[in-house]
Amino acid sequence: MIRRLFKKKSSQSSKLDKFLDKYNIPREYLSINRKSISRGVWVGLFWGFIPMPMQMAAVMMSTPFLRFNVPLAISMVWLSNPLTMPAMYYMEYLTGNFILGRESTITIELTMAWFSEHLDDILIPLYTGTAFYSLVISTLLYLLINRLWITSVKREHQARHNRRTSTTLS
Repeated sequence: MIRRLFKKKSSQSSKLDKFLDKYNIPREYLSINRKSISRGVWVGLFWGFIPMPMQMAAVMMSTPFLRFNVPLAISMVWLSNPLTMPAMYYMEYLTGNFILGRESTITIELTMAWFSEHLDDILIPLYTGTAFYSLVISTLLYLLINRLWITSVKREHQARHNRRTSTTLS
């Protein structure tokens, strides 16, 4: 099912082929297969959880080393957007405090003055929580997508086999 969802989005248009050939872009960057899709999700979420500017540039710089579906990875980075960032980073900060065994006694204000005064207090817990979420959550989703893809392929093969045997018996 998940495999079929991604395969339906795939198009073999001649315009796309001409574009890829003209700019010498490897097909793996747009391919739709289990490894490419799951790696794209992993890379996109990994960079998306990290509070830094230019997350999409970090995704693009990762492409030659990991070979994944780039549009999917970039869309996964967009999960951390101006609406979701405060909640994500606060959750990462609290998780970092929990991992470090510290208590958060600071009342947080969403002002630049507050952040400039308390940057030293929040930086280590924030990036500790960030490391946890970037590695653990992205890896769990990577494994989940791999498992769902494999299960989907097995079900399709089983359904095809059942259809063949039912028509042979009829």
